[in-house]
Amino acid sequence: MDISINTPALLFPAISLVMLAYTNRFLALASRVRSLHDKYQSQEHKHLILGQIKNLRYRLKLIKNMQALGVLTFLLCILCMYLIYINALGWAHVIFALSLVSFTVSLLISLLEIQLSTKALELELSDMEGLENPSVLEYLKKKFDKE
Repeated sequence: MDISINTPALLFPAISLVMLAYTNRFLALASRVRSLHDKYQSQEHKHLILGQIKNLRYRLKLIKNMQALGVLTFLLCILCMYLIYINALGWAHVIFALSLVSFTVSLLISLLEIQLSTKALELELSDMEGLENPSVLEYLKKKFDKE
């Protein structure tokens, strides 16, 4: 396969958007950690809040790794473009493949973090009556039966 200097450059917009999404997730988690920390300082049920903070700490580590792999993808794409520029096409293919692998791993970690986020929200909502995670059809049936 022959790649041009435009091939790795095509990843730049995708990487930028993903990095923006990662940063937004980080900022939201950081805000949540700060609010839970304040609750931890002032409440008596510290063991419940401590469990949430541990979960958030793990998710923050995942986001850090997602961001690091995104930056690595950027750097590998730039290096690939340079290698194409100096006509080292063999190395350019290898570096481009590594950038794709890095981007893929970053997205897989993102998927894991999203799964953890969803589980955390379900746990937080589990103490509320009537939110036992019904199927969509059951939810709609209950919704329309009441009205």
